[in-house]
Amino acid sequence: MYVFRDTENSKFARMKAKKIFLLSAVPFLLIALTIYFFAELPPVEGVDSGRTKPDDWFFRQRAFPSGEIPHGAYVQALQQSHKIRQQDLKGDTSFWTFAGPFNTGGRLSDVEVHPSDIQTLYAGAASGGIFRSYDGGITWEPIFDEALSLSIGDLAIAPSDPLIIYAGTGEANGGGGSITYDGVGLYRSEDGGDTWTYAGLPESRNIGRIAVHPQNPDLVYVAAMGSLFADHPDRGVFRSADGGQNWEKALYISDSTGAIDLCINPLHPDTLYAAMWERVRRPHRRSYGGATSGIYRSTDGGSVWTELTAGLPSAAASKGRIGIDLCSAQPGTLYAIYADKAGYFEGVYKSTDHGNTWQPTNDGALGSTYQSYGWWFGRIKADPVDPAIAFVIGFDLYKTSTGGNSWSNVSSWNVHVDQHEVYIHPYDNNRVILGNDGGLYVSDNGGSAWEWVNNLPVTQFYTCEADEQVPERLYGGTQDNGTNRTLT
Repeated sequence: MYVFRDTENSKFARMKAKKIFLLSAVPFLLIALTIYFFAELPPVEGVDSGRTKPDDWFFRQRAFPSGEIPHGAYVQALQQSHKIRQQDLKGDTSFWTFAGPFNTGGRLSDVEVHPSDIQTLYAGAASGGIFRSYDGGITWEPIFDEALSLSIGDLAIAPSDPLIIYAGTGEANGGGGSITYDGVGLYRSEDGGDTWTYAGLPESRNIGRIAVHPQNPDLVYVAAMGSLFADHPDRGVFRSADGGQNWEKALYISDSTGAIDLCINPLHPDTLYAAMWERVRRPHRRSYGGATSGIYRSTDGGSVWTELTAGLPSAAASKGRIGIDLCSAQPGTLYAIYADKAGYFEGVYKSTDHGNTWQPTNDGALGSTYQSYGWWFGRIKADPVDPAIAFVIGFDLYKTSTGGNSWSNVSSWNVHVDQHEVYIHPYDNNRVILGNDGGLYVSDNGGSAWEWVNNLPVTQFYTCEADEQVPERLYGGTQDNGTNRTLT
């Protein structure tokens, strides 16, 4: 989200007198609506019935009285807004000036790097679209602002043709309070992000991961979580053989179980792994796990799937959000991370036989990495070159260089908390890119030291205000980045 400042105030002065009477009636109207609204709420059913949190007021306002935000109306509003912006761009916009901030940072859901060009970076923001850099992060340009949804769930660059990029909209992180609007599906670019075309899955709502076949850029798999606040069948793993023109549901468990993570064996691309997550959320209920959460494997390109269980958690309460990844150079080595149903850290597991059997790693040092909200992170990243190296992506960032025998915290004091994605470059695995709630960080020594890239305008504002006596002073409350002020 950006903040803009309007220096053409005369029209507002003319309208002020007309609004005084209407505004004076607003508090009474709100009180009446609130009383009616809460009186009409149905009782909450489920295991968490009776709890009063999370109190999703934002959702309640928009879902009343049906209990669900009408997705069709939401998309229609996006289309209308897009049309208005296009009309404004044709007119005089000189009275708008960019007001930042650049130096604050904001939540990134994914970071990707060109497979053969270490300087070309793509950053996907939770609610700010996609930015591209050709110089390693010194300068950036927004390349996704024409899309209907600027909430990014995942990005994927086709390994066989880096000009082909897929962007999945809708951030899939569960959240406790800070969430973004649903996405509208998948987009595809064939020119490195200069232009985008819509590629389907309009009801996927939140996309957790995209996997592209290593030789065929048109064969793409999408892990979709579906709607956060409602049970729908449009979730699971989807497959397209023609670049997104047509889709089929490859893996489906239930209307409350979506796919949150996905990886493909680059040496045997018919073998895929999917992490399924049972997730139910209501205004007075949050159930982020259950019996249908688990890891599934397909060896025929996604037609048939089998749940992997040997050595992995089996109790329903132990299966919350799951992350999975493999070492590209030795894809028989996989790592998986589990949160339990409540969001606490459950364990890191490793397989060296393509997922047939799993063993827990020596993960005692990771007990506090999730801080009781593993549904907010839930990813693990394996080094593409060295199967002994892996990163746990949580509240902090942990690394093993011993195949899981030992772990150490590599997110130093100057790295923002709440990690969401790690990219390790296959040509130089000391080059590590980190995306978190504070933006983008770059390491050239495998994570021992980090440099903050503090020039991405992706700060998420809850609200913004101007000082009525000194209008140059702007203020705003932000997601996980405090209250910000500029005096200029």
